[in-house]
Amino acid sequence: MSVETSAARSAVMRAVKARDTKPERTVRRLAHALGYRFRLHRKDLPGTPDLVFPTRKKVVFVHGCFWHGHDCARGARTPKANADYWRAKVERNRARDARAVDDLAALGWEALVLWECALKDADAVACLLRGFLGAPGAARDSSKP
Repeated sequence: MSVETSAARSAVMRAVKARDTKPERTVRRLAHALGYRFRLHRKDLPGTPDLVFPTRKKVVFVHGCFWHGHDCARGARTPKANADYWRAKVERNRARDARAVDDLAALGWEALVLWECALKDADAVACLLRGFLGAPGAARDSSKP
């Protein structure tokens, strides 16, 4: 493993995106292919959900396993350098995520969290989305022409 300078490490960390990540784009493509229509990153909702289904009052968060502290092999890793900082950082992220889901529930919204590691099985993710969202188009107002 190469030893990076502080500046190089900082540059790598700055390049990590908060939105439009590969896992998020994967879920968006799948949801759209299933017939669901959604909005992205509504800042007026707690946690700024990745996918928002306003007529259904449902949201989907796509979490990276490392950054959000999933209990899979990738999420359980802790960097050796500055381990205390990273443990605290991931715990803050987990607390923020839980608070966002609770705040959404208080506003009458339901949330689904999809983990990066689960996206390898597209059929399973499709099944989760269908179960969570119901039939595509079902939430539309049938009284409209």
